[in-house]
Amino acid sequence: MSATPSIATAPSVNYNDKVVRQFAVMAVVWGVVGMLVGVWIAAQLTWPELNFGIPWLSYGRLRPLHTNAVIFAFGGCALFATSYYVVQRTCQVGLISDKLAAFTFWGWQAVIVAAAVSLPLGYTSGKEYAELEWPIDILIALVWVAYAIVFFGTVGIRKVRHIYVANWFYGGFILAVALLHIVNSAAMPVGFMKSYSAYAGVQDAMVQWWYGHNAVGFFLTAGFLGMMYYFIPKQAERPVYSYRLSIVHFWALIFTYMWAGPHHLHYTALPDWAQSIGMLFSLILLAPSWGGMINGIMTLSGAWYKLREDPILKFLIVSLSFYGMSTFEGPMMSIKTVNALSHYTDWTIGHVHSGALGWVGLISMGSLYYLIPRLFGQKKMYSVRAIELHFWVATIGIVLYIAAMWIAGVMQGLMWRSINADGTLTYSFVESVKATYPFYMIRLAGGLLYLGGMCIMAWNTVMTALAGRSAAGQVPAVPARA
Repeated sequence: MSATPSIATAPSVNYNDKVVRQFAVMAVVWGVVGMLVGVWIAAQLTWPELNFGIPWLSYGRLRPLHTNAVIFAFGGCALFATSYYVVQRTCQVGLISDKLAAFTFWGWQAVIVAAAVSLPLGYTSGKEYAELEWPIDILIALVWVAYAIVFFGTVGIRKVRHIYVANWFYGGFILAVALLHIVNSAAMPVGFMKSYSAYAGVQDAMVQWWYGHNAVGFFLTAGFLGMMYYFIPKQAERPVYSYRLSIVHFWALIFTYMWAGPHHLHYTALPDWAQSIGMLFSLILLAPSWGGMINGIMTLSGAWYKLREDPILKFLIVSLSFYGMSTFEGPMMSIKTVNALSHYTDWTIGHVHSGALGWVGLISMGSLYYLIPRLFGQKKMYSVRAIELHFWVATIGIVLYIAAMWIAGVMQGLMWRSINADGTLTYSFVESVKATYPFYMIRLAGGLLYLGGMCIMAWNTVMTALAGRSAAGQVPAVPARA
């Protein structure tokens, strides 16, 4: 079995890179938009008057817009782009249906625009990461079915017997997200943009967090591990450290993640045994997660010197460091005694963003930096120095953001549980908010840096695209190469 996603000896194949290019460019565009909204609501937590008294600019409406934009618009477009690119190269065939692939692009953009319009207007189901109302949910399901047909259909007509492991992760992510979305979004429509969940009470909470945590586990982890297993070996020009470990990583991860959702419902009406199962499987998750992280980092064995001169590798490898840190922190926070301190605090926000900014953001940016010049017929991005600048600006921004939230969160948890000798609370809630204010300022600074890095990437992408156009007189057909 080959341990390297290399097809240097493959015959010339007519790959469909138009849809890859479209998704890659829109990933950059939506990244800027989604992160801008995130910075805006971070500023609102510091200066609440920034909503200007306008309902659709309030934190409660912009926050789900931010999460949907960065997860499903930025992250989703990056997943579509890289999965379509990788499945064609590793299977040595073009996409099975160019028309269906085009439908997935335009359909997904329609979903994003519908979210951007409906959420600020207050149309929401109220479910975390699943706020969109039933007409948009149906469109998501249609696009996802088309995506599955294109991806698995392409795997089915492959010219090589072996299915490279990156496709295992992409395939697992596609199937799991379909299951999660359809089950959690089951609802009874009572109007054009209003519905009620098919579940009630604690059952609704259980289904929601089965969905919510596995949206993290499959949309934000398995799919991006597909990127890791292709783009790190390609950029490092080294084989995967252990191909056997990558297969163990896949099966252990997809089995274990499905059971971890109840840890979001500690100390609630959910039965204690269900909470304990969620905690147990969260702790077990540490093993496959760190196995994958080590596998990715050790792929650089014998080529560590490349980190000094290759900023794209810095994005890819440092993202794995944040992946390892987040997948240690998550199981630790699922332990009931730790959760009693961390729950409802900004520690959770710090944890989420160490994974979102550090893992998902950096692996996406590194993969897109690999893809974009190839999609526009260039050997490299317009400015390699800008990639280096982006890396350091983004990394410093992440560290400021998550460190501020960790400190603020632990402080909040300690203040909320502090009691006097007579059993009364030592601090009022307002006092904890006042103590948190400086850390919100630091978080805003970190978010501004991260957004600034994304703007640098957008500029670099535009200049690379313009260079490709001027070199060929038009957007060139991409050569059939890995």
